[in-house]
Amino acid sequence: MNAFNYLIAGSLLLTACAQAPQRTEPAPPAEPQAEAAPALPNVELSDELLYEFLLTEIANQRGHKALAVEGSTDIARKTRDPRLARRAAQLAFESGDMNKSIEAFRQWQEIEPASPLAGRMLASILLRGGKPDEAQPELAKLLEAEKANPGTGFMQVFQLVAPYPDKPAALKLMRDLAQPYPQVAEAHWSVAQLAQQAGDNPLALSEVRQARSLRPEWDMAASLEAQLLQKNAPQQALEVLRRYLSDYPDAHEIRLQYARTLLEQKQFQLSRTEFQRLAKDNPDNPDLAFAIALISLQMNDLQDAEAQFRQALGKGKKNQDTVQYYLGQLGEAKENEDEAIAHYREVKGGEYQFAARLRVAYLLSKRGKLDEAREYLHQTQVANNQQRVQMLLIEAQLLREVKRLEDAYQVLQQGLAKLPNHPDLLYETAMLADRIGKPDIFEQLIRKLIQVKPDHAHAYNALGYSLLERNERVAEAVELVEKALQLAPDDAAIMDSVGWGYYRSGRLDESLKLLRRAFAGNPDPEVAAHLGEVLWVHGDKEEARKIWQDSLRANPGNTLLQAIIRKFIP
Repeated sequence: MNAFNYLIAGSLLLTACAQAPQRTEPAPPAEPQAEAAPALPNVELSDELLYEFLLTEIANQRGHKALAVEGSTDIARKTRDPRLARRAAQLAFESGDMNKSIEAFRQWQEIEPASPLAGRMLASILLRGGKPDEAQPELAKLLEAEKANPGTGFMQVFQLVAPYPDKPAALKLMRDLAQPYPQVAEAHWSVAQLAQQAGDNPLALSEVRQARSLRPEWDMAASLEAQLLQKNAPQQALEVLRRYLSDYPDAHEIRLQYARTLLEQKQFQLSRTEFQRLAKDNPDNPDLAFAIALISLQMNDLQDAEAQFRQALGKGKKNQDTVQYYLGQLGEAKENEDEAIAHYREVKGGEYQFAARLRVAYLLSKRGKLDEAREYLHQTQVANNQQRVQMLLIEAQLLREVKRLEDAYQVLQQGLAKLPNHPDLLYETAMLADRIGKPDIFEQLIRKLIQVKPDHAHAYNALGYSLLERNERVAEAVELVEKALQLAPDDAAIMDSVGWGYYRSGRLDESLKLLRRAFAGNPDPEVAAHLGEVLWVHGDKEEARKIWQDSLRANPGNTLLQAIIRKFIP
């Protein structure tokens, strides 16, 4: 090795050892395999060249990126050394200058045309620069270089094209690249993937089926076809996976997808059977035991759920806090509150810690230990304002359940003092104010909520319905509930309010139409009471009587229904 070669090797070694500079651009993709050593020029190491080389490296080390890029590209152009061309390209890439990077990688490719890495990086940078048309010939060269194994080439090209943000443009690019390769399954699969990203599911389905016809054993193609069918043809998706497994029963990933797809379609028994088969082949996998436990819990097979949860816990690999939380859920399902509390208390961290503490507080209150439950809540640390509000709402709910409405109101008021514009706090405090006979405060808080969150449908509905119930400012009340219905046109409770408002306004036919819709969407006893009253006034007394009686049988002891029946049928 001559002196110049020693200098280059030493420089590259120092670069590798130095701490890489931070940058927002992702690092260049790793070279998939070692490239053949390029032919090196016979260049004399002159004093001038040595000076330029050292100046470039020192500039880079001291953060003078533009000077380093300019110097390195100039040296590469003079020497025609592929190692220096590669170094110049690297420095240009790290500088973040897109145009300089393209120029440097083109130079490297010119100096070392046999380098696949130069072509891959040039194509990647062109795509990042929003130049898919310029990237296309570079990608075509990569495919041509892999003509002995075009499937591998397409998988590499797909990795370069897939992140491109303009999905229709990425799809067009891949379709153009794939056109000369009709017999390559990976070409069709790549087009299918990008068609899915671009929202063209019919094209994606057509392409992936061509890929499967060319390579029936390819699990990635079967998986993609099932994904494409899942939304609009879920049974066909299951059939694709089932048939594949009948031919290739040891395909672990496909069987896992099949089990999950069955679960999504709520076929719990079949899904559990598939997860059990996977667990049998992978006895040390705690995630599979955990999945089986969750399905068993969903099926109310509490004995199996407990066995699987404890198996996941015993393996020591599944997150212990998560398992303890679900064991607490299992304890509640078994109506064993002591056991549930014990497991919830074992949740020491993780995403379920806050939820577990709320469950402990609820169960303590349920057992008559309200003061202990409140103290437990007060000792709970919150991560953000949303959790803080959730805890306040839970405490207020516990107090409401034991009829301590004034105390609940005070809890919410104290919360509002710290978070005066929080929508959930405003709404719940307002509703409680209305319930304890503070209509002025109720209206004040609801109007503030409407200012804070103008699209809060239930705020308009609450204010309008409250006015209707008091038979005050009926015209304004109707406007409010109509606004709520505009914001939430399918909400049965709001339909009921509007229907009731029309009744108060004397618009019986419109009222009846809306109340029938509301009752069909939600046969709530309050809606039944309103619908029955309007029917009675409208002259349909037999239908009114039937609706009241049917609703009372479904909701025995409902005071509103009893009152309305006594009003019209003494």
